[in-house]
Amino acid sequence: MTASSVTLKPGDTIGILGGGQLGRMLATAAARLGFRCQVFSPDPDSPAFDVVQHGTCAEYADVEALELFANDVDLVTYEFENVPAAAAMILAARRPVLPEYTVLGTTQDRLAEKDFVSGLGIATAAYADVSSVDALRGAIARIKLPAVIKTRRFGYDGKGQAIIRDGDDLEQIWIGLATKAAILEAFVPFEREISVIAARGADGHVECFDVTENEHGDHILKVSRVPAAISESLAAQARGIAAAIANALNYVGVLAVEMFVVPDDGGPKLLVNEIAPRVHNSGHWTLDGASISQFEQHIRAIAGWPLGKAVRHGAVTMTNLIGNEVNDYARWLTVPGATVHLYGKGVVRPGRKMGHVTEVAPEPPK
Repeated sequence: MTASSVTLKPGDTIGILGGGQLGRMLATAAARLGFRCQVFSPDPDSPAFDVVQHGTCAEYADVEALELFANDVDLVTYEFENVPAAAAMILAARRPVLPEYTVLGTTQDRLAEKDFVSGLGIATAAYADVSSVDALRGAIARIKLPAVIKTRRFGYDGKGQAIIRDGDDLEQIWIGLATKAAILEAFVPFEREISVIAARGADGHVECFDVTENEHGDHILKVSRVPAAISESLAAQARGIAAAIANALNYVGVLAVEMFVVPDDGGPKLLVNEIAPRVHNSGHWTLDGASISQFEQHIRAIAGWPLGKAVRHGAVTMTNLIGNEVNDYARWLTVPGATVHLYGKGVVRPGRKMGHVTEVAPEPPK
C-alpha cells in the first residue's frame, strides 16, 4: 500500500509532526471530522498539545520515540516544512506520511525549489547558487543589485536573508549569514504579493482557494485580503501555476505558492517566490471566510476523502496579532464581523505570531 492510496475512517488517528498553531488548527479541524490526533513536538509548551488527548514530547532525533509515535497513529502529516529528513524516513517506513517526505527534498532547499519551478517553465526571479564570498561577487556581476541573499535552508519570516545594495560590505554580509550554502535572487520591484492555497487529493484532483493578497511588516505577514486586487485572468493564471506545481510534486494535502505580481509592458505578470508544503498563514482567512477551511481541506486530502469546493462568504481580511498586539484582543472582540483566534502561546516575544483576527464583510458590488 502506498501512502497516497490510504483512506482513513472516522475514529482513526492522525499523527502531526510539529506543535505550533498550524498543528493546533489541523487537530481541531480533524476532530470535527471524527478523527483523533496525536502531536509530536520537542517543545513542551507547544500550543497544539492543548487540543489533543495524546502527545509525544521528544526530539526529532529520538528514534525510539518516533517508533512509538508511529505505532499509535494510522497516518502522519506535518505542520512545518523543516521536518528532519531522517525522522520523516523513519516514520515513512512504518506508516503512510503525507505529503510524501520526498517533497521535502525539493522544498527544504531554496535552490532545489527554484530549479524545480524553473524546470516547469514557470517564471521566477533571476537566481544563482552562492557558496562563498567570491561566488557572491560573481553572482552579483550577473544578477546586479539590489539583490536578496538567502540561506538555502531553514529560513522563514525574514530569517536567514539580507538585501544587498551598492556599497554594502559583502564580506560582512556573508559572515552574518553564517552559512556555506546560499542563493542570490534578483530584487523584484513588485506591484503586490499574492498567494494561492491549493489542495490536491491522491486522485490528482486539485481545488484552489481564491487568490489572497498579502502585506508584510518586518518580513512577517501582517494582513491578508481576499479577493486579491487583480484581474480574473491573472487570478486564473495564479491558480493554474499552483495546480501545476502540486501535480508535478505528486502532492497530497494543502500547499501554498507565494508569487509576485510584476508590472510588464504586456500587462502584469507573475513570478513564483516560494512554495510552502503545508497549510499557510495566508490561508487563515478560510477558517471564517469560506465554506471549508484550508485545515479541513488538508485533513480531507490526506485521509483520502473528497475535497470540498470552497465558497467564500464575502470580502475577507485576516490580521495577524504579532508580539504584544495580542494584548489588544479585547478590542477586537467588539468589532462587528470579526472573529478572534488566539493560539495559546504562553510567552509573548517580538515577531512571534500570537493569534489572528478574521473580518468578513459583504462583497462590494461589481
